[in-house]
Amino acid sequence: MTKFSDLNLNPKVLKAVEEAGYETPTPIQAGAIPPALEGRDVLGIAQTGTGKTAGFTLPMLSLLARGRARARMPRSLVLCPTRELAAQVAENFDTYSKYLKLTRALLIGGVSFKEQEAIIDKGVDVLIATPGRLLDHFERGKLILSDVKIMVVDEADRMLDMGFIPDIERIFGLTPFTRQTLFFSATMASEIERITNTFLQAPERIEVARQATASETIKQEVVMFKPSRRDKADSEKRALLRAMIDAEGEKLTNAIIFCNRKTDVDIVAKSLKTHGYDAAPIHGDLDQSQRTRTLDGFRSGTLKLLVASDVAARGLDVPSVSHVFNFDVPGHPEDYVHRIGRTGRAGRDGKAITLCGSRDEKALDAVEKLIQKEIPRAENPLGNTAPAADEAKEEEKPKRASRSRSKKSDDAPAKKAEEAPATETVAEDTQPQKSDDSKPRSSSSRGGSKRGKKDDGNKTVGMGDHLPQFIALSFDQRRAS
Repeated sequence: MTKFSDLNLNPKVLKAVEEAGYETPTPIQAGAIPPALEGRDVLGIAQTGTGKTAGFTLPMLSLLARGRARARMPRSLVLCPTRELAAQVAENFDTYSKYLKLTRALLIGGVSFKEQEAIIDKGVDVLIATPGRLLDHFERGKLILSDVKIMVVDEADRMLDMGFIPDIERIFGLTPFTRQTLFFSATMASEIERITNTFLQAPERIEVARQATASETIKQEVVMFKPSRRDKADSEKRALLRAMIDAEGEKLTNAIIFCNRKTDVDIVAKSLKTHGYDAAPIHGDLDQSQRTRTLDGFRSGTLKLLVASDVAARGLDVPSVSHVFNFDVPGHPEDYVHRIGRTGRAGRDGKAITLCGSRDEKALDAVEKLIQKEIPRAENPLGNTAPAADEAKEEEKPKRASRSRSKKSDDAPAKKAEEAPATETVAEDTQPQKSDDSKPRSSSSRGGSKRGKKDDGNKTVGMGDHLPQFIALSFDQRRAS
């Protein structure tokens, strides 16, 4: 069996790896590190949670051990789709470079430009950045990419989902043609394959698992959900989520709950906290400081439930996540694999439970088609239809009250209207009826005569007992007259 000591890593890097407690590389690490150390381009395809970060971090540090960076000209560049993933990569560099005199900078949103510029001005060996913030610094004239010797694109398929591909292509054009490129992704969409064919030179391709497959250590389930009423679907779905959390009992040490929309992240987190659960939201609209505090709390175990958008689905390394709940079936099937990949990491057992409503069945079919297996259906802990949550009942009360009030207020004038014409009818029926019928009767008169029928027995049919003479004439006779 291959060990890290067999991979020709820099002795100082190897020492840091051993102190971190690692001896045996994962398949993606064993396949990517040797060609990367030889200076070749690498195309790594592996499911999330397989150690891709160390697969490019360790060879980069070994290659950069010699040399020195110049001001505003980083020697290497790592591109990540999200702030959290970029911060995690930076932590990996700090861990494995503890015995090397290398500098690194982290360029992400939510941090002051001046602080980042001060670090870049001193010169950095490793620059870790999100595409948007990197281009911001470049356009401000604070960054020069002509000295980049190694470029890494991490979670490339997520870059595609987030619309970063044009930025990636532009950044490739700003770096030297002679650079070494390490390209990692969990899936290979046609657009990503086009980029690799354009910018990578005869890459060593390492594919350690079938594209978009979930780890065998993850137990997957789907709970089918049918609301009692459409307007109660959301509240009943939240009630079902709480019932599922309770049903797992002590087996659930912590969990990530994924929602498709940022607004739902906030609503679900607030609902859980209202019902006494230890939960907090994380999504792209929150301040970076708040996102960092939330993640730190989840990693340290002080926070039990993390309600997240897909910003947290890729590359976040929290090894001991026991459960993943998909509050929504993801719109992109690949996101399902990345979401549930947050559990069952490093050989641990994990469980992923997905809530599926009737409108999500097509998305579920797409997921099962992608992973090439049917996800077992689990029993709904609340039966076929979840009962309305307490919060929903409270919301309904004022609505019912308002409807009852409006009904009473509407009925009052209606009754008055019924009484008024009846009085008019008596007066009207006492008057003699005109024989010429020259003027049309008003609607109140017609209505009055009908209601008058109950009072005095008079019968009114059509135009009354009198038939106007002109109606009996033929058309020719009328014209002649």
